Amino acid sequence: MTAAELKSQFPGVTERPSLDHPAVNVAAADIPALLQHLRDAAGFNLLADVTAVDWSEKVSPRFTVVYHLYSTSQHAYLRVAADCPDNAKPSVPTVSHLWAGANWHEREAYDMFGITFDGHPDLRRILMWDGYPYFPLRKEFPLAGIETELPDPEVVAETGVKARPAPMAGGPFVASSGEMNLGVAEPRAKDESWNERRPKPEGSE
Repeated sequence: MTAAELKSQFPGVTERPSLDHPAVNVAAADIPALLQHLRDAAGFNLLADVTAVDWSEKVSPRFTVVYHLYSTSQHAYLRVAADCPDNAKPSVPTVSHLWAGANWHEREAYDMFGITFDGHPDLRRILMWDGYPYFPLRKEFPLAGIETELPDPEVVAETGVKARPAPMAGGPFVASSGEMNLGVAEPRAKDESWNERRPKPEGSE
């Protein structure tokens, strides 16, 4: 499936540079209609993934939502990308009514990037807790994370232990050439504030 084949019905579709699978760009407003056409008329019956790209605060449009479709009859992939027109409140229409699996994919993109999927039946965080103030896959979010209190009233009520900061871990990872055998060891993170150097929380054993 190419942009040229879709243009007769969706004039705004353009070809998107890609090194692996065919890819097209589409306006955000046309996402539901285009993806339904690809599912019903072109055989792309499987929504493999919904994700996003944050190009940085200096770029406009800043966010692009990306859909990966697969045809189980043609054994072919197609990538569909749509820019979010509003940098401050990025949003695109939901496709959860077309694929049930889009429900969780879109919730993850919302959780990680802060992109709203208009019309989603239950758009709430899926990995981070409600009220978490950051979007971990945005460019400004540090690789090592941000220490944030874990609000868990049930744990506090049962144990008397106050909420403690969520651990900062996960990178940036460093391993110079020849420093270690990566076949038997993993690189270490520069930030390891979560380890034994952190004092135990008040009230814990």
